[in-house]
Amino acid sequence: MGEAARHQVHRSIENARIFLEKSQDILQLDWRGAKIQSRKYLPFVQEHYPQYAEEMLGIAEGAGVAFDDIAVLNAMEAVTSDALHLEKCSSMAVNETRTADEHVLVAHNEDWLPWDEDDVYLVLAHPQGEPSFLAMTYGGLLPNIGLNSAGIAQCCDSVYPSDSRIGIPRIVVSRAVLSARSISQAIRHMLVPQRAAGYNHLLVHESGEMYNVEVSARQFAILPAHNGYVLHTNHYLDPKMQAVEYEPDELISTRVRYHRIDRLIQSHNKHTIKSLQAIQKDHVNFPDSICNHEDSQSPVTDRQKTINAMIMDLTARNIHLAWGNPCINSYATYYLEER
Repeated sequence: MGEAARHQVHRSIENARIFLEKSQDILQLDWRGAKIQSRKYLPFVQEHYPQYAEEMLGIAEGAGVAFDDIAVLNAMEAVTSDALHLEKCSSMAVNETRTADEHVLVAHNEDWLPWDEDDVYLVLAHPQGEPSFLAMTYGGLLPNIGLNSAGIAQCCDSVYPSDSRIGIPRIVVSRAVLSARSISQAIRHMLVPQRAAGYNHLLVHESGEMYNVEVSARQFAILPAHNGYVLHTNHYLDPKMQAVEYEPDELISTRVRYHRIDRLIQSHNKHTIKSLQAIQKDHVNFPDSICNHEDSQSPVTDRQKTINAMIMDLTARNIHLAWGNPCINSYATYYLEER
């Protein structure tokens, strides 16, 4: 990854530096401070997931950058304490009971800061002792959103728990999920002890079993699918998890997106890749819509957009991906090739 995506890795480090500079008034954190903070998380990674600390080191060596810089990227959400409270990402899935061809389909809009859009890429990997996987990442981050050869797919949606602590960064936890060979093993990774915080993991198995696993540093909730579909945005759904949600009153557009997706999914009895793509392109509540667009009037650190949209066909083991906003970009298809 470091060698093949050398330019993206270098650019992502530079963008992260600029991000911290422009967020100085909010975060009170510079690059030197971020490196000091990220080092506090490494012992937890090395204890629980030494193989992924090795992957981070490999990215650094391959790209010719300092390991500390890669560590900052992979712990960025933790060291900034999610202070910017960006509402980003939308995920949904339908199983064989809700699709025209009885395939299991998973869709994800990746919403993030626009200057990172050019650094997104897919990774096809064949790790020793783990399932092969096809997953998205950008810059120097470990891969995490994708599918593996054991029939497991994962989407990650940012949530904002108030019980965050120093521990295993969320990116590392979600990388571990790609190594799972079963549903229970995937969930066990999501709930690993000493985690720093948590995502919502939208977890799907090729059998059609689907869950939202809402996670914080100390709490979790496992929410099964209903009526053949599941979805999530950036607020907690479970009442127990809502009790640890940080500043829920700020999380408005995520609720609008959630209910919009729910309505659009229910409007079709039998979904196809095309119908899910149409949902990904939806502009209700523009610019904070499912297809999210940058608002040039917002402060630089509050800007976000859909930097890619992907649909995983877990039955066919492929990913249909639009680079950038799906409303103006076409989808290309990529295949999980097993050895």
